[in-house]
Amino acid sequence: MVLNLTDLKEYMQEAIMEPLDHKNLDKDVPYFAEVVSTTENVAVFIWENLKKLLPTGTLYKVKVYETDQNIVVYKGEETISEK
Repeated sequence: MVLNLTDLKEYMQEAIMEPLDHKNLDKDVPYFAEVVSTTENVAVFIWENLKKLLPTGTLYKVKVYETDQNIVVYKGEETISEK
């Protein structure tokens, strides 16, 4: 088992449901005061919040379904070190 599902549920509650559920993103969520609330940016917001809570290396991707035809997958940003 990579992660206890009870822990995962708690992390998702804290990182996703509490800040976003039943909220007007543009008015009620401070992150979106300066970031346009597109589906892509919602995925980034969720990624950043989950990454703070999950054990290092366990978050692979965030997938947000806006509609059946509009799906965003975010896998974080890769950093390339210069030699």
